[in-house]
Amino acid sequence: VIIGGYMATAINDFIQGIIMLFGIVAVIFAVLNKNGGLMQSIEKIATNEGYEYTSIFGPNPFFLLVVVLLTSLGTWGLPQMIGKFYAISNESAIRKGTFISTVFAVVVAGGCYFLGGFGRLFVSPEQVAQKGFDSIVPTVLSGLSPIIIAVVIVLVLAASMSTLSSLVLTSASTLTLDVVAPAATNKMSEKKKIFILRLFIVFFIVLSAVIAILKDTIWKDFVFIAQMMGVSWGALAGAFLAPFLFGLYWKKATTPGIIASML
Repeated sequence: VIIGGYMATAINDFIQGIIMLFGIVAVIFAVLNKNGGLMQSIEKIATNEGYEYTSIFGPNPFFLLVVVLLTSLGTWGLPQMIGKFYAISNESAIRKGTFISTVFAVVVAGGCYFLGGFGRLFVSPEQVAQKGFDSIVPTVLSGLSPIIIAVVIVLVLAASMSTLSSLVLTSASTLTLDVVAPAATNKMSEKKKIFILRLFIVFFIVLSAVIAILKDTIWKDFVFIAQMMGVSWGALAGAFLAPFLFGLYWKKATTPGIIASML
């Protein structure tokens, strides 16, 4: 991101996306195989003590719906997601991008939901209460083969790095072009803008590392990654979804209206 800019990030994301597609499929097969296949895994969940398995949507379908809405519609309002579509070259590429994005989302997001349901076979409610939600997936994976665990590590790194690169690029460019450059007394050259942008990228990457380290040391008893993701996605999507949507499809959308919507 620092050296190669947007195109380097886009190519990186493409490679990481392929890793994520194959990785999630491999993990699902490994987890199901551990419990004797799909049907036996479902039967084990139905008879598992401590959990209430009532239907395919689980005991709390409303909460599941809220999570699906957050992770599905929420992406419409995430600047790092929207920003990628500004680089599309033509109309035909938009149609291809729509199809590819949908297939990718169904496989990866659908695979995550599907895999999450079978976490009940590996972790008891007491363990979740004691160690937190972030302990479920590591516990699920701990009993799998070293090859699958290696695939998962690469998968998690690919997902984390693609998100981080998009976030820092969007954040740094927004601050540089919309805050620092307009506030400067003299007109800034392109070279200076790029230099400041790179400094912001370094700052945000370091900040992310610091948060991760604190999460694993000082904050480990009261901060969950899933909760942080929910709050950040909810805040960002809540602020940006309406401005993006109405800005595109409603001619009466105005700057004061968008500010009011975000507030």
